[in-house]
Amino acid sequence: MIRSFKDKTTERIAEGKAPKGFPSNLVRSAVRKLTILENATDLNDLRSPPGNRLEALRGDREGQHSIRINDQWRICFVWAEGNAHDVQIVDYH
Repeated sequence: MIRSFKDKTTERIAEGKAPKGFPSNLVRSAVRKLTILENATDLNDLRSPPGNRLEALRGDREGQHSIRINDQWRICFVWAEGNAHDVQIVDYH
């Protein structure tokens, strides 16, 4: 379950809105991935579908995980106690 968002942009996308600066053609995919994240009760739930490409992040994002929206955009989050915290959609390139 998503417990918190790191920014308002991600929260608006979760509501199905297309904020400025975010590609409108990705809103549907982003909402679908956020729904998967919302319904997850275990981190391993995010391994399916394989297109999520669940990864533990390193470097300045150590302690976070991500799933992919596409090759450029990811949903980054902290997984703790069966919930996603500080959920943020980021342009990873």
